[in-house]
Amino acid sequence: MRVLGIETSCDETSASVVEDGNKLLSLVTSTSLDLHAQYGGVVPEIAARSHIEAIMPVIEQTLSEAGNNEPKLTENGLNIWDSIDAIAVTYGAGLGGCLLVGVMTARTLAITKNKPLYAINHVEAHVYANFLTELAPGLADAYKLPSSQPDFPCLALIVSGGHSQLVYFKDHFDYILLGQTVDDAIGEAFDKVAKILGLPYPGGPSIAQQAVSGNPKAFDFPKAKLHTENTDLEKFRKEMDTNPSNNKTNYDYSFSGPKTAVLRTIQKLCGKNHDFPSFKLAELLSESQKADIAASFQRVAVETVVDKTVQAYNEFQPKSVVIGGGVAASPELRRQLAEKLPISIQYTDPKLCTDNGAMVATLGCFKREHQQPTADPYSLDIQPNLSM
Repeated sequence: MRVLGIETSCDETSASVVEDGNKLLSLVTSTSLDLHAQYGGVVPEIAARSHIEAIMPVIEQTLSEAGNNEPKLTENGLNIWDSIDAIAVTYGAGLGGCLLVGVMTARTLAITKNKPLYAINHVEAHVYANFLTELAPGLADAYKLPSSQPDFPCLALIVSGGHSQLVYFKDHFDYILLGQTVDDAIGEAFDKVAKILGLPYPGGPSIAQQAVSGNPKAFDFPKAKLHTENTDLEKFRKEMDTNPSNNKTNYDYSFSGPKTAVLRTIQKLCGKNHDFPSFKLAELLSESQKADIAASFQRVAVETVVDKTVQAYNEFQPKSVVIGGGVAASPELRRQLAEKLPISIQYTDPKLCTDNGAMVATLGCFKREHQQPTADPYSLDIQPNLSM
């Protein structure tokens, strides 16, 4: 079973062919990141136009590479499309114009090639990057993959520029959202702090690089203590019988507090009040001050999601833990989780943590295997605000 996955939710135009939900046959990604860097963030109109230009060349290249990487697909003169059993496409969450390019392309291909179409939740797909365990012969050393697929029940931490969620998977397509950010996503917070420090976009890698020479304990930025209600979580606790009377653990996140604390700390260091433009503060900081602030914020932001993950593991005792999303590529996040979790955790290749067609194709494989409903290629619409 082979699925073509198409991903265009933000600034990456990506397509991939995955076999049986575990074997990567090809992956081609074109990014417009360089076009957005000068603006300090993704410009939706620029991203959408870039998708229009790149989408068909990317799909054609990934199909060609699948045939080259796995010769059996095109032996005896077979057309590569003869080996594709279904098409999977991200229809949400994401930027509307960007999603539209991918969905309309997938709909057209599904109709003209007479293939089943699966609508994919972008956030859920990030988890499925961890289910890739094999590479086609032609990819050999291109990616470092886990040796085995996650076992259920599985705890998934999904952290990116637009999402921060902690999800408990009982099985495929059977999960409960334990918690999520109530304001900024962790990746968004990294971007904003990086901008204050005068570091380039995207903020996560920039802060990680700056933090190498900094002291992570130089500043003790606050961690939010939330008291939000989650009725689904309370029902799940009763079902799992894990909720003693003294258990008040909350799995939601907030990053606006630490982000604001960074700004106030820098204003104090520079001797400036609230009227001074924040984008000019970086000019008044020394490199050592920037490094200390970056290291301290990175520690606190990562600890925020790691601590909740460890608490959820201790309460619900899953068989495995996985991470997904762009921030999942963070060496500091991986280090803290490996250090604090009582079980070993296998990480997928960092290149598969950012938005990519492989995670979409993999989830599409499992949808087909588990006989999930297909989408109507004549009416599938985008859902920019789709959640888990």
